[in-house]
Amino acid sequence: MSLPRIPAAFFGIVLGVAGLGNSWRAAASVWTVSPHIAEVISLLGFAIWFALIILYAAKWLVAPKEAMAELQHPIQCCFVGLIGVATMLAGLSILPYSHIPAELIVLTGFAFTLLFLLWRTGLLWRGGRDPATNTPVLYLPTVAGSFVTAIAAGTLGYADWGQLAFGAGFFSWLAIESVLLHRLLMAPELAQPLRPTLGIQIAPPAVGSVAYLSVNGGAPDMLVHAMFGYAILQVLIVGRQLSWIMQQPFAGSYWAFTFGLTALSTAAVRMAAHGDTGAIGHLAPVIFVLVNIALALIAIGTLWLLIRGKLFPAPVRA
Repeated sequence: MSLPRIPAAFFGIVLGVAGLGNSWRAAASVWTVSPHIAEVISLLGFAIWFALIILYAAKWLVAPKEAMAELQHPIQCCFVGLIGVATMLAGLSILPYSHIPAELIVLTGFAFTLLFLLWRTGLLWRGGRDPATNTPVLYLPTVAGSFVTAIAAGTLGYADWGQLAFGAGFFSWLAIESVLLHRLLMAPELAQPLRPTLGIQIAPPAVGSVAYLSVNGGAPDMLVHAMFGYAILQVLIVGRQLSWIMQQPFAGSYWAFTFGLTALSTAAVRMAAHGDTGAIGHLAPVIFVLVNIALALIAIGTLWLLIRGKLFPAPVRA
């Protein structure tokens, strides 16, 4: 009963840490950086995932009404989809150490992702939704789930299946983005607690770039350059809004920025590794350094909240 009742949104921490581990693994193959740093970060991501899985399962046992309220909430429910995404990334984190368990964990994460995607998207298609509740969290079940499935499939040697997942994520991204832009342009401005979710806006083109490289053999081409350029544009637009977003005091919700940022770094480093010496070659080290600084600041802020006992938000109410 004394265990913290974590929200599903905390699985975004796994995405950020595991994503940073992937970025360092890519960097170790290109630059003279220690590969041990990548492995420490990746294993830390796995450990965080394992702890969160236990705590989230415990919440269903000790506070099922609270967990159900979160699942039925029009915004918070989409974060539940992160459980499957985080599970796939956790499996990839331990792939160099134990191949079969890693594949089993990835498969479990994929199964959860697919089932949740179908359940949540089916409800959305029925209509009756308040447009004001449309935020970038809508990307999580379908777009994030599909792109990470593509990354996992490509990494495990199933690029043909990964291409199908990439297509599902790519076209879902284009469709959902039009809905979100209409909401941001036409509906009332986002409430302060929701503003950090704009960090998720960076993720579709950035994670999509990594997914594309994972299933096409890694060769940079016009399409991945186009997605990468759009990801940079999203970073600049969100960065222009930081003073407005930061009217919401720092909280765990700021991890929404991390998966997109780390994916941007990973994509740039992977393209540089395949001989992309033009604009990408110049941008890759700069992005890598800046992303590490951003992740360090968010991690330090999170630890400070944890020490002060202010990390865990109030329970979601029905």
